[in-house]
Amino acid sequence: MLRVILTALTVTRAGDGLPVKSPADVGMSSSRLGAIERVVERGIKAGGYPGATVVVGRKGAAVYERGFGKLSWSSNSAPVDAERTIYDIASLTKVVGTTTAIMILYDEKKIGLDDPVVNYIPTFGGGDKDKVTIRMLLTHTSGLPAGRDLWRIAQTPLEARAMVLSTPLEGRPGAQYIYSDIGADILGLLVEVVAGEPLDKFLARRVFEPLGMNETMFRPADSLRYRIAPTEVTPPRGYPLQGEVHDENAYALGGVAGHAGLFSTAADLSVFAQMMLNGGEYNGVQIVSKPTVDLFISRAFGHRALGWDTADGDYGSGRYLGPSAYGHTGFTGTSMWIDPERQMFVILLTNRVHAARALRPAKVISDVRADLSDAAVLSIIDAPEFASRSGKFRADREVGWNPPPPRASRRRHASSKHHSIASATSKSHASSKKKATSTRKKSSSKKR
Repeated sequence: MLRVILTALTVTRAGDGLPVKSPADVGMSSSRLGAIERVVERGIKAGGYPGATVVVGRKGAAVYERGFGKLSWSSNSAPVDAERTIYDIASLTKVVGTTTAIMILYDEKKIGLDDPVVNYIPTFGGGDKDKVTIRMLLTHTSGLPAGRDLWRIAQTPLEARAMVLSTPLEGRPGAQYIYSDIGADILGLLVEVVAGEPLDKFLARRVFEPLGMNETMFRPADSLRYRIAPTEVTPPRGYPLQGEVHDENAYALGGVAGHAGLFSTAADLSVFAQMMLNGGEYNGVQIVSKPTVDLFISRAFGHRALGWDTADGDYGSGRYLGPSAYGHTGFTGTSMWIDPERQMFVILLTNRVHAARALRPAKVISDVRADLSDAAVLSIIDAPEFASRSGKFRADREVGWNPPPPRASRRRHASSKHHSIASATSKSHASSKKKATSTRKKSSSKKR
């Protein structure tokens, strides 16, 4: 479904995404936005994902909204609908859900960012863990590890929660960055303690329902399954996943977790992104105060803001987003980037973990994410500094997406594949501390 708006009329859709405007009405070029179609379709053709949804918004309106491909690779699969197809948004849960809940509690002065977590959850403490603060959890500097295999050990969600709280530190609090799902889970548990209700109930009552985000939820009902994009075909659970959280640890925690578990549509997420651009308000509803929004989206430790990441040319944020841009990605193939300077956002939802046919689907999704941000910025015609920039994209080159097999002459080296992977990993580790921790994160199968 394509909605590159060709009319100057504004149409308001209550509870169903943003109002829509033509690109020209918000200072953008419809022809340049057309490059998005080429980029996303190349990702599908290369086997990176079977379908996708893209929404670009600017100055309070959606100017590009389209569904591409199908829910799955099956020939009889339903086509993706930009307004109705629901995706497992993976680690976007950390910002759309958990961080927003923390912002609300901070706004209400129920928590302080430098409060030790043990003040709220006594069973978390002991040794250096007594020094871990809420701020450290938000910036991934608590010293907690990237994660642990809750799903292999815990028999019930209660056992999984206990394992989260008993996780030993891997580093000194406040000293280093380790992207941690465990930290996000502890934030989710802290919300429940302070708010006095489960995380999913709190978010539904305080965020999703007031914003009209009726398609955003944990543990979607079976009646919605037909329009939920499937994820893994052969997971450890032993059956194909559709409408059930992809992340194994989130599943072990009962489907509601601080690090993953939310399902949503691109239309719903566009409302959330606009709320953030508006300083915490949308359609007369104030979710969080503007000073709190400004605080949480500002860099706090390296490239990390509070809960959010920032755009610095890595993790698919592209080259041209402004210095104040922020966002996040999700392991299933999702991303949201918000640029306050240009009053713009770019949302991409895919299910790249669904039996990807590309040899390197992670490279495909990384390039497509970056290209979408670049295409959106290059489409801004009231920003003359981009008028002469080239419209050539990573997807046009497909570097590393489906590399050819090794030459026959090299097959005599029995361990050549292992050495190749080790070499690539070594180079990645050497590139930067940020990429090093990301590599470490991915190696432990955490969902970012």
